[in-house]
Amino acid sequence: MSRHHAPSSLLTVSVDITSLLHTMTGVGVFTRELVDGLAARPDIDLSVFAVSWRGRAGLAAAAPAGTRIHARPVPARIARSAWARTDLPSARQLVGRVDVVHGPNFVVPPGGGAAEVVTIHDLTALHHPEMCTPDVLEWPHLARRAVARGAWIHTVSEFVAAEVREAFPAAADRVVAVPNGIRLPDPPDATSDAAAGRFLAGGYRYVLAVGTIDPRKDLPSLVAGFTAVGARDPDLRLVIAGADGLGSEDLERAIAASSLQRRIVRLGTVPENQRLALLRGATVVAYPSRYEGFGLVPLEAMAVGTPVVTTDAGAIPEVVGDAALVVPVGDTDALAQAIGQVLGDEALAQDLADAGEARVGRYSWTATVDGIVALYRKATA
Repeated sequence: MSRHHAPSSLLTVSVDITSLLHTMTGVGVFTRELVDGLAARPDIDLSVFAVSWRGRAGLAAAAPAGTRIHARPVPARIARSAWARTDLPSARQLVGRVDVVHGPNFVVPPGGGAAEVVTIHDLTALHHPEMCTPDVLEWPHLARRAVARGAWIHTVSEFVAAEVREAFPAAADRVVAVPNGIRLPDPPDATSDAAAGRFLAGGYRYVLAVGTIDPRKDLPSLVAGFTAVGARDPDLRLVIAGADGLGSEDLERAIAASSLQRRIVRLGTVPENQRLALLRGATVVAYPSRYEGFGLVPLEAMAVGTPVVTTDAGAIPEVVGDAALVVPVGDTDALAQAIGQVLGDEALAQDLADAGEARVGRYSWTATVDGIVALYRKATA
């Protein structure tokens, strides 16, 4: 199959949307925005598939309207085990003849004649294997095999691009950084405004953390920092909204050890309107990550005008610029001090909110999809 195309020619692209069949994570948000954007483009003929047996029933509902669906169910464990040793089953067998097959969640099927693009969001599996589930630890070997086949690598930040070039030197000239975007939220209503967030939090003033309870997010440090600040601020609460993950036990231990545990609210997974309500109602959003390939949560907070305190982990400084207070990774005292600064200085909080809203303007999913389509054309040239 020829891989030569005029700039405006139609590209046939198939994208793995397995991440849309399970609890939504940052990878899922990226995948959803990618396929929605691709489906709207006249120069892309999009199809989707999933590498999942358990999630196969949800494939049609997860796909953009009108998109062709390849519904041949393939159990993920079996597929990954095969790809670790062979180039079968190939994309040709899964989706037929296409120009590009894209794996947006660290793993791409062998192309079988199609150009391969794989998105690598971060290198947690290499840097912090103790934080990863066994299936996550599989992807570096699969990525090396993809690189050997000539795959192109998309990263979500320049920081990760540099890390990938070092970790996979054979692909150094096939690594392209295209940052994530941010979808500006709809105007607030009674279920998604600041008042609704404060109702969910059980108080008017609160520090908010959102996202899966992952060891990388270092929420125990946030609990310690909140305990220090909250001791001087009796109306302050800490709200943590997110699905349980590998960090849940450590978080529960930290909460149990806090003298302010009664002012710490665990909400679990919340629907999108409540997530927006919590972000809008928060006095400050805290994101004390230990390692990050991008960091959507700070941008989500900035998009609704809420000040952010975060760490200098990975790509975060690249993403937030001067629109957040940034402290060293793992420095609980600095984290507490920064949260206290925002709580105690209305002018600073307003300056951060204004800078954040301006910063968000740099990121759009339209620009992300444009950049990835340009990558597809490089990969098929």
